[in-house]
Amino acid sequence: MKRINPGTLTNSVTHLISHITVASSSRLAFVSGQVALNEKGELIGKGNYELQVLQVFTNLSYALEALNAGPEHIVQMKIHVVDHQPELVEVIFNAGFQLFGTAWPLTASTYLGVQSLALPDWLIEVDMIVELP
Repeated sequence: MKRINPGTLTNSVTHLISHITVASSSRLAFVSGQVALNEKGELIGKGNYELQVLQVFTNLSYALEALNAGPEHIVQMKIHVVDHQPELVEVIFNAGFQLFGTAWPLTASTYLGVQSLALPDWLIEVDMIVELP
């Protein structure tokens, strides 16, 4: 996979994302939006963004494992945050760094503040596209 950050686009966010990601294979997996439900279907962290996003990223890591892939294979992530406030950016990315460490995927990325998700207690949902190794 090739990551491109042209000098004509800001580098102020490239420690968090890659502006352009080019998949070299035609084998892609599209992972549905993951929310803060554990394997038993229990909501983790009701009302707590930090606990919910940790569960979301944990679920994404399980999806990667099921694909025999790692964070380096993520082509794109879309992060949806209910009632977004600027201070939540740090909370969400810190949780990602906490879970993935230095393997945090510098990938094409979209971060959206949304009014609501499918159920009222869900605060964060993240989907991804993965290039299969």
